[in-house]
Amino acid sequence: MEDHKIVQRNIALQREWYGEPLGDRVRRLVVAFDVSQAFLAEVLGISAPMLSQVMSGRRAKIGNPVVLARMIMLERKILVPEVAAGDRDAMQAALEDVRDSRPTVGRDNIPVNSDEKILLAGIRDVAEDENLAEAAKLLDDDYPAIADLLRRAGASGQ
Repeated sequence: MEDHKIVQRNIALQREWYGEPLGDRVRRLVVAFDVSQAFLAEVLGISAPMLSQVMSGRRAKIGNPVVLARMIMLERKILVPEVAAGDRDAMQAALEDVRDSRPTVGRDNIPVNSDEKILLAGIRDVAEDENLAEAAKLLDDDYPAIADLLRRAGASGQ
Protein backbone atom coordinates (compact mmCIF):
# COMPACT_ATOMS: atom_id res chain seq x y z
CA MET A 1 0.00 0.00 0.00
CA GLU A 2 1.31 3.44 -0.84
CA ASP A 3 2.50 5.60 2.04
CA HIS A 4 -0.17 8.30 1.65
CA LYS A 5 -2.90 5.63 1.57
CA ILE A 6 -1.55 4.13 4.79
CA VAL A 7 -1.58 7.57 6.42
CA GLN A 8 -5.16 8.21 5.27
CA ARG A 9 -6.26 4.79 6.55
CA ASN A 10 -4.56 5.42 9.90
CA ILE A 11 -6.15 8.84 10.28
CA ALA A 12 -9.55 7.31 9.50
CA LEU A 13 -8.91 4.67 12.17
CA GLN A 14 -7.94 7.40 14.65
CA ARG A 15 -11.24 9.16 13.96
CA GLU A 16 -13.06 5.90 14.64
CA TRP A 17 -11.08 4.97 17.76
CA TYR A 18 -10.39 8.37 19.33
CA GLY A 19 -13.14 10.59 17.93
CA GLU A 20 -10.73 12.68 15.84
CA PRO A 21 -7.19 12.47 14.47
CA LEU A 22 -4.62 12.33 17.25
CA GLY A 23 -2.63 15.06 15.52
CA ASP A 24 -5.50 17.48 16.17
CA ARG A 25 -5.72 16.51 19.82
CA VAL A 26 -1.97 16.78 20.37
CA ARG A 27 -1.73 20.14 18.58
CA ARG A 28 -4.47 21.51 20.86
CA LEU A 29 -2.44 20.45 23.90
CA VAL A 30 0.77 21.95 22.51
CA VAL A 31 -1.02 25.27 21.94
CA ALA A 32 -3.02 25.25 25.20
CA PHE A 33 0.04 24.59 27.36
CA ASP A 34 2.48 26.50 25.14
CA VAL A 35 4.98 23.63 25.07
CA SER A 36 6.96 21.86 22.40
CA GLN A 37 5.82 18.57 20.95
CA ALA A 38 8.94 16.94 22.45
CA PHE A 39 8.13 18.26 25.94
CA LEU A 40 4.53 17.09 25.61
CA ALA A 41 5.80 13.64 24.64
CA GLU A 42 7.86 13.57 27.85
CA VAL A 43 4.81 14.57 29.92
CA LEU A 44 2.70 11.85 28.29
CA GLY A 45 5.40 9.21 28.70
CA ILE A 46 5.98 8.49 25.01
CA SER A 47 9.04 9.10 22.86
CA ALA A 48 9.00 12.23 20.71
CA PRO A 49 9.46 10.22 17.47
CA MET A 50 6.56 7.93 18.40
CA LEU A 51 4.31 10.91 19.16
CA SER A 52 5.30 12.43 15.82
CA GLN A 53 4.40 9.21 13.99
CA VAL A 54 1.01 9.05 15.70
CA MET A 55 0.33 12.72 14.94
CA SER A 56 1.23 12.38 11.28
CA GLY A 57 -0.77 9.20 10.80
CA ARG A 58 2.22 7.00 10.12
CA ARG A 59 1.01 5.03 13.15
CA ALA A 60 -2.66 4.52 13.85
CA LYS A 61 -2.74 4.15 17.61
CA ILE A 62 -1.09 4.87 20.89
CA GLY A 63 -0.04 1.43 22.03
CA ASN A 64 0.27 2.22 25.73
CA PRO A 65 -3.12 2.88 27.35
CA VAL A 66 -1.44 4.82 30.19
CA VAL A 67 -0.21 7.36 27.61
CA LEU A 68 -3.76 7.76 26.33
CA ALA A 69 -5.01 8.15 29.91
CA ARG A 70 -2.46 10.92 30.50
CA MET A 71 -3.54 12.64 27.28
CA ILE A 72 -7.13 12.61 28.47
CA MET A 73 -6.06 13.93 31.88
CA LEU A 74 -4.23 16.78 30.21
CA GLU A 75 -7.21 17.57 27.98
CA ARG A 76 -9.36 17.82 31.10
CA LYS A 77 -6.85 20.09 32.80
CA ILE A 78 -7.31 22.63 29.99
CA LEU A 79 -10.68 23.27 31.64
CA VAL A 80 -9.13 24.37 34.95
CA PRO A 81 -9.91 28.10 35.07
CA GLU A 82 -6.33 29.16 35.85
CA VAL A 83 -4.96 26.97 33.05
CA ALA A 84 -7.59 28.24 30.61
CA ALA A 85 -6.62 31.81 31.56
CA GLY A 86 -2.97 31.10 30.69
CA ASP A 87 -1.58 31.22 34.24
CA ARG A 88 1.97 29.88 33.71
CA ASP A 89 2.22 28.43 37.24
CA ALA A 90 -1.10 26.61 36.88
CA MET A 91 -0.12 25.31 33.46
CA GLN A 92 3.21 24.05 34.80
CA ALA A 93 1.50 22.42 37.79
CA ALA A 94 -0.98 20.67 35.49
CA LEU A 95 1.82 19.36 33.28
CA GLU A 96 3.79 18.11 36.28
CA ASP A 97 0.71 16.49 37.80
CA VAL A 98 0.04 14.55 34.60
CA ARG A 99 3.70 13.65 34.07
CA ASP A 100 3.97 12.29 37.62
CA SER A 101 0.62 10.46 37.50
CA ARG A 102 0.32 6.72 37.44
CA PRO A 103 -3.18 6.23 36.05
CA THR A 104 -4.60 2.75 36.25
CA VAL A 105 -6.15 1.23 33.20
CA GLY A 106 -8.96 -1.29 33.53
CA ARG A 107 -10.36 -3.84 31.15
CA ASP A 108 -13.59 -1.96 30.47
CA ASN A 109 -12.45 1.62 30.61
CA ILE A 110 -9.57 3.97 31.02
CA PRO A 111 -10.21 5.56 34.37
CA VAL A 112 -8.36 8.81 34.59
CA ASN A 113 -7.45 10.13 38.00
CA SER A 114 -10.24 12.66 38.18
CA ASP A 115 -9.35 15.96 39.68
CA GLU A 116 -12.00 16.15 42.38
CA LYS A 117 -11.53 19.88 42.85
CA ILE A 118 -12.49 20.51 39.22
CA LEU A 119 -15.47 18.19 39.46
CA LEU A 120 -16.77 19.75 42.68
CA ALA A 121 -16.24 23.26 41.31
CA GLY A 122 -18.20 22.34 38.19
CA ILE A 123 -21.10 21.09 40.30
CA ARG A 124 -21.02 24.24 42.44
CA ASP A 125 -21.17 26.35 39.27
CA VAL A 126 -24.61 25.00 38.41
CA ALA A 127 -26.27 24.85 41.84
CA GLU A 128 -26.40 26.62 45.19
CA ASP A 129 -25.08 24.82 48.28
CA GLU A 130 -28.56 24.42 49.78
CA ASN A 131 -29.86 22.94 46.51
CA LEU A 132 -27.02 20.46 46.50
CA ALA A 133 -27.90 19.39 50.04
CA GLU A 134 -31.57 18.97 49.10
CA ALA A 135 -30.69 16.99 45.99
CA ALA A 136 -28.40 14.77 48.07
CA LYS A 137 -31.29 14.00 50.45
CA LEU A 138 -33.48 12.99 47.52
CA LEU A 139 -30.81 10.69 46.09
CA ASP A 140 -29.61 9.11 49.36
CA ASP A 141 -31.62 5.88 49.20
CA ASP A 142 -31.19 5.00 45.54
CA TYR A 143 -27.91 6.70 44.61
CA PRO A 144 -25.77 7.14 47.74
CA ALA A 145 -22.50 7.74 45.87
CA ILE A 146 -24.02 10.61 43.87
CA ALA A 147 -25.63 11.98 47.03
CA ASP A 148 -22.23 11.96 48.74
CA LEU A 149 -20.66 13.77 45.79
CA LEU A 150 -23.33 16.48 45.93
CA ARG A 151 -22.87 16.88 49.68
CA ARG A 152 -19.11 17.26 49.26
CA ALA A 153 -19.63 19.85 46.52
CA GLY A 154 -21.96 21.82 48.76
CA ALA A 155 -19.67 21.57 51.77
CA SER A 156 -16.53 22.56 49.88
CA GLY A 157 -18.25 25.69 48.56
CA GLN A 158 -18.68 27.11 52.05
